[in-house]
Amino acid sequence: MRQLSITPSITVTIGRHTRQYFAYVTTAPAALDSPATVTLHAGPFADVVGLAADPVTHDALRASIPARLVLIEAFELAWQQAKYRGHQHLLLRADPGLVGLNTLQHWLWQRLQQVPASDSQVAA
Repeated sequence: MRQLSITPSITVTIGRHTRQYFAYVTTAPAALDSPATVTLHAGPFADVVGLAADPVTHDALRASIPARLVLIEAFELAWQQAKYRGHQHLLLRADPGLVGLNTLQHWLWQRLQQVPASDSQVAA
Protein backbone atom coordinates (compact mmCIF):
# COMPACT_ATOMS: atom_id res chain seq x y z
CA MET A 1 0.00 0.00 0.00
CA ARG A 2 1.35 3.40 -0.96
CA GLN A 3 1.88 5.89 1.88
CA LEU A 4 0.86 9.47 1.27
CA SER A 5 3.08 12.17 2.66
CA ILE A 6 1.99 15.62 3.72
CA THR A 7 5.46 16.86 2.84
CA PRO A 8 5.52 18.13 -0.75
CA SER A 9 7.41 15.80 -3.04
CA ILE A 10 8.41 15.32 -6.65
CA THR A 11 9.43 12.16 -8.48
CA VAL A 12 12.24 12.52 -11.00
CA THR A 13 13.04 9.89 -13.62
CA ILE A 14 16.20 10.07 -15.72
CA GLY A 15 16.65 7.09 -17.97
CA ARG A 16 15.94 4.01 -15.86
CA HIS A 17 16.57 5.74 -12.54
CA THR A 18 13.65 7.13 -10.55
CA ARG A 19 14.08 9.10 -7.33
CA GLN A 20 11.62 10.78 -5.02
CA TYR A 21 12.54 14.11 -3.44
CA PHE A 22 10.87 15.89 -0.51
CA ALA A 23 10.72 19.68 -0.10
CA TYR A 24 12.00 21.30 3.09
CA VAL A 25 13.00 24.72 4.35
CA THR A 26 16.37 24.78 6.10
CA THR A 27 18.86 27.18 7.60
CA ALA A 28 21.72 24.75 6.92
CA PRO A 29 24.45 25.81 4.50
CA ALA A 30 24.89 23.87 1.26
CA ALA A 31 28.18 22.51 2.62
CA LEU A 32 26.08 20.15 4.80
CA ASP A 33 24.05 18.81 1.84
CA SER A 34 24.34 15.32 0.48
CA PRO A 35 25.33 15.22 -3.21
CA ALA A 36 21.70 14.53 -4.19
CA THR A 37 20.20 17.49 -2.30
CA VAL A 38 19.08 20.34 -4.58
CA THR A 39 18.58 23.97 -3.57
CA LEU A 40 15.52 25.40 -5.33
CA HIS A 41 15.33 28.80 -3.66
CA ALA A 42 17.54 30.75 -1.27
CA GLY A 43 17.12 33.99 0.62
CA PRO A 44 16.85 35.53 4.06
CA PHE A 45 15.06 33.39 6.65
CA ALA A 46 12.29 35.98 6.95
CA ASP A 47 11.43 35.42 3.26
CA VAL A 48 11.95 31.67 2.94
CA VAL A 49 10.27 30.62 6.20
CA GLY A 50 6.92 31.60 4.68
CA LEU A 51 7.20 28.43 2.57
CA ALA A 52 7.25 26.21 5.68
CA ALA A 53 4.16 24.19 6.63
CA ASP A 54 4.27 24.94 10.34
CA PRO A 55 4.43 28.46 11.76
CA VAL A 56 7.81 29.45 13.13
CA THR A 57 8.44 32.39 15.38
CA HIS A 58 11.42 34.44 14.38
CA ASP A 59 13.06 37.55 15.69
CA ALA A 60 15.18 40.25 14.08
CA LEU A 61 18.38 38.20 14.56
CA ARG A 62 17.00 35.11 12.85
CA ALA A 63 15.24 37.09 10.09
CA SER A 64 18.44 37.85 8.20
CA ILE A 65 20.19 34.48 8.40
CA PRO A 66 20.37 32.56 5.11
CA ALA A 67 17.70 29.94 4.46
CA ARG A 68 16.87 27.66 1.55
CA LEU A 69 14.08 25.61 0.06
CA VAL A 70 15.68 22.26 -0.73
CA LEU A 71 14.75 18.95 -2.30
CA ILE A 72 16.09 16.02 -0.30
CA GLU A 73 16.26 12.58 -1.91
CA ALA A 74 14.04 10.08 -0.07
CA PHE A 75 16.79 7.51 0.58
CA GLU A 76 18.98 10.20 2.16
CA LEU A 77 16.25 11.96 4.15
CA ALA A 78 17.05 10.49 7.57
CA TRP A 79 20.78 11.10 7.12
CA GLN A 80 20.19 14.66 5.90
CA GLN A 81 17.84 15.43 8.80
CA ALA A 82 20.39 14.13 11.31
CA LYS A 83 23.21 16.13 9.73
CA TYR A 84 21.29 19.42 9.67
CA ARG A 85 19.91 19.00 13.17
CA GLY A 86 23.28 17.78 14.46
CA HIS A 87 24.70 21.13 13.40
CA GLN A 88 21.69 22.84 15.03
CA HIS A 89 20.02 24.06 11.85
CA LEU A 90 16.28 24.16 11.29
CA LEU A 91 14.65 21.67 8.94
CA LEU A 92 10.96 22.38 8.32
CA ARG A 93 8.48 20.65 6.03
CA ALA A 94 7.47 22.83 3.12
CA ASP A 95 3.83 23.84 2.89
CA PRO A 96 2.06 21.63 0.30
CA GLY A 97 -0.33 24.47 -0.54
CA LEU A 98 2.49 26.89 -1.36
CA VAL A 99 5.03 24.42 -2.69
CA GLY A 100 2.93 21.94 -4.63
CA LEU A 101 3.96 19.75 -7.53
CA ASN A 102 3.60 22.51 -10.15
CA THR A 103 5.80 24.87 -8.13
CA LEU A 104 8.42 22.17 -7.55
CA GLN A 105 8.47 21.32 -11.27
CA HIS A 106 8.83 24.99 -12.22
CA TRP A 107 11.67 25.67 -9.78
CA LEU A 108 13.45 22.43 -10.63
CA TRP A 109 13.36 23.26 -14.36
CA GLN A 110 14.72 26.73 -13.57
CA ARG A 111 17.50 25.18 -11.50
CA LEU A 112 18.41 22.72 -14.27
CA GLN A 113 18.57 25.55 -16.82
CA GLN A 114 21.16 27.35 -14.66
CA VAL A 115 23.70 24.52 -15.07
CA PRO A 116 26.38 25.63 -17.56
CA ALA A 117 26.43 23.57 -20.77
CA SER A 118 29.97 22.31 -20.07
CA ASP A 119 28.84 20.87 -16.70
CA SER A 120 25.78 19.12 -18.11
CA GLN A 121 27.44 17.39 -21.06
CA VAL A 122 28.86 13.91 -20.71
CA ALA A 123 32.35 13.38 -22.12
CA ALA A 124 32.39 11.06 -25.09
